[in-house]
Amino acid sequence: MVYLKWAFWLTFWAAVAIFFHYTLPQHDTVRIVNTYEERQDLTDWTRIFWSEPEDQSTSLANRDVQFIQAVRPNGRAIVYRNEDTGWRWPPYFKFDTANLYTEANDAVSTKANPEWYVVKHYGWRNEFLTIFPNAISIKPAPGPDYSPIPWLNIIILTLFFATVWAIWVRWRRFRARRIDPVFDDIEDSWDAAGDAINDRRSRLRRWRDSWRSK
Repeated sequence: MVYLKWAFWLTFWAAVAIFFHYTLPQHDTVRIVNTYEERQDLTDWTRIFWSEPEDQSTSLANRDVQFIQAVRPNGRAIVYRNEDTGWRWPPYFKFDTANLYTEANDAVSTKANPEWYVVKHYGWRNEFLTIFPNAISIKPAPGPDYSPIPWLNIIILTLFFATVWAIWVRWRRFRARRIDPVFDDIEDSWDAAGDAINDRRSRLRRWRDSWRSK
């Protein structure tokens, strides 16, 4: 039971960590090198990694998606998709895909004369599954080493863990007041019943032994 309990809680907190890592905003300092538009198939399970800002998008087999190509300061390439989130999850309420596409085109720079930008995004990049993080906004960065403090993430995670802590403390108090006494009473009743049975068995054994002695 102990192993099952630990396995359950490890699985639960791993799922929570994955959820927050995918959903919360991340910031990359990059050099934008290109933008393009490409038709993407939406027929397999990876559809969950594409936005569905319109009702009809749930029934489409494919659609055109805008992409932003960039290079990190260490020279590694990163590609972002540029899709509206609309009123759906995650709640970024992004409706300015066209504006962001224009800003990205205007921010393109060369390796010889680089211009650095902070791309705010959510999601993951996985070449094997062909999934891309969704760019939310781009802002000029003072340099390639710039790394903004994720204040929103800090606030959300602090509130989340404070809520979990408050629920856990109240649950402990509730269990100590209401649940533990009930189980203690049941345990005492079982102990008392066991003592009574043992006493009766002892009396029966003495009575039987008395007859044997005769």
